[in-house]
Amino acid sequence: MAEMKFTKTGDDAYELDVCGFVCPHPQLYCKKSLEKMEEGDTLKLIFDNASSGETILQMCEQAGHEILEQTKEGGKLVYMIEKG
Repeated sequence: MAEMKFTKTGDDAYELDVCGFVCPHPQLYCKKSLEKMEEGDTLKLIFDNASSGETILQMCEQAGHEILEQTKEGGKLVYMIEKG
């Protein structure tokens, strides 16, 4: 069973691991996590459902969040998001 893990990793930094979840859960959890954060905080989003990527990008763009980096680590996708 997949488990959503939202952790504070630094003063202004958070990490959200939603591996094992399929649409629409990764973007829903991402949105909820960003709502708990302050403007300028960063979120390292780790997910493995590739089809969620585009939806997450659109959601961030509409909400005014900036994608600082997009990388792949093995079968996982990692987005660094700055809350706008």
